[in-house]
Amino acid sequence: MGLSEKLIAMMQDNLEEVTHHAQIPPPAFDEMEGEIIKFDQESNILTVKFPILQKHLNPFGNMQGGMIAAAVDNAVGPLSMLIAPPNFTRNLEMKYKKAINSDLDYITVITKFVQKRKRFLYFEATVLDDLGNELAAAKVVNWIIENNKYQSKVTPR
Repeated sequence: MGLSEKLIAMMQDNLEEVTHHAQIPPPAFDEMEGEIIKFDQESNILTVKFPILQKHLNPFGNMQGGMIAAAVDNAVGPLSMLIAPPNFTRNLEMKYKKAINSDLDYITVITKFVQKRKRFLYFEATVLDDLGNELAAAKVVNWIIENNKYQSKVTPR
């Protein structure tokens, strides 16, 4: 069993008792052709790789800012499901540092769980090129749904 399969199984186990439909991985992750590269369970850090796709470019040949934010959201999402009960993105703040042009084959998003306060989960994410240069950074806050208000059932892909 590969890393992705192991992590999907862990996410499914975390959602075992819920009854509302949830698809793991979500269609958005599959659409962006995301690939989980590494998970450090002790440090709560997840590394995900996304190819630079033609359909995600703006008119100038750079990756559209919203697609970069979507890549971050698609990296924070799996990490949040590995460490907490069902939760959703509440706030995602992006800081773009360099254009991500189509000369790059892929970007890597490294996301880290920072802390939990009540029902809020705090994450930081860094977007890197293939040489490790920082292209963007993000701060993300997710909100844990109360168990009696949200019930989920996981459907593997």
